[in-house]
Amino acid sequence: MRIAYFDCFSGVSGDMCLGALVSAGWPARELEALAARLHLDGARVTVSATRRGPFAATRVEIEVSGKQPHRHLHHVTEMIERGDLAPPVRDRAIAVFRRLAVAEAEVHGSTIERVHFHEVGAVDALLDVVGTIEGLHSLGIERVFASALPLGGGFVNSEHGRIPIPAPATALLLRGAPVRPTEVEAELVTPTGAALLSTLVSGWDAPPPYRLDRVGTGAGGRDLAEQPNVLRILIGESGGLALSRREVAVLETAIDDENPEYVAELIPRLISEGALDAMLVPTLMKKGRSGQWLIVIADPPDAERLATLLLGESSTLGVRVRHEQRIELERRTAEVETRFGRVALKIATLPGGGERAVPEFESVRAAAARSGRPLREVAAAALAAWSREPGA
Repeated sequence: MRIAYFDCFSGVSGDMCLGALVSAGWPARELEALAARLHLDGARVTVSATRRGPFAATRVEIEVSGKQPHRHLHHVTEMIERGDLAPPVRDRAIAVFRRLAVAEAEVHGSTIERVHFHEVGAVDALLDVVGTIEGLHSLGIERVFASALPLGGGFVNSEHGRIPIPAPATALLLRGAPVRPTEVEAELVTPTGAALLSTLVSGWDAPPPYRLDRVGTGAGGRDLAEQPNVLRILIGESGGLALSRREVAVLETAIDDENPEYVAELIPRLISEGALDAMLVPTLMKKGRSGQWLIVIADPPDAERLATLLLGESSTLGVRVRHEQRIELERRTAEVETRFGRVALKIATLPGGGERAVPEFESVRAAAARSGRPLREVAAAALAAWSREPGA
């Protein structure tokens, strides 16, 4: 399994992530071409070598020219979906922006549909987010780990005026993440950096033992008197069994006084809002009433938000929440070419060796719709194509 460890001793931002990934071997030309692949007019990416304290580092700067419109979440999502991106990159980028929009909506007492991304900042954020995920994908990273994050201190100017550090959205995004105080009077963790790591990181701690083969160093925008303003990314291969363990939140509620159709409609809504899984189990409740037992699996930082959704969108009066350990198979995503078009698969590494592939349903459905063929036939073709791949 190929892993990346974000050593955030001086914080994290989108441009620092880009610089560290280029320093670690992601070709700069691929980053520089990303604006065109996203159909972003007036955006230019510059990659250069610099120093921060004793570190030689890579600096990435984004220049935006021309008038840029206000962009809401649906605009950003549409741009990502239209871009020339692999499905795993596209899906993770949308998940990052959704998480960022949820935090901004909470800060401003609004909704994710109404919050907007600042004109120039939206272009920066698009390239930061999509670029970071594209870089990880290009380098073959399967799991991301990160150190505790230093919050910084003081104040920073924003389009809404002067605000304390960490910025309100950053603080909300980092719920559930390990943070540490610091005497540095600067914004060390930006909202974009917080949104990226809170979405991508599978372990906020030291990674399992691995063979280190690449180190990338990305430069922040300014020098700090107290410490080098850089982000390091350490990349390598971990061996051993194809099992990992992480903490998840389990939300449960039983409902017996609601239209079952309404309860069933909550499942896709919960998944779209970031739940890892959601399911309904028929059950018998007090006084012999038939009911439905709704179970949701989520990342711990999302538990309260998803519980609020359940309380607002169903007739339940309470949601039970507990934190559990989940043992997982290592997994990765891949695409195969079939006679019906490209289909995405999820591939799990088995403890005894070998792999198991499962076609992604949405990708199968899209290919079936394009070709007019049954879902089962498209899925079988994807598995057959994967079995012919070298190393499958």
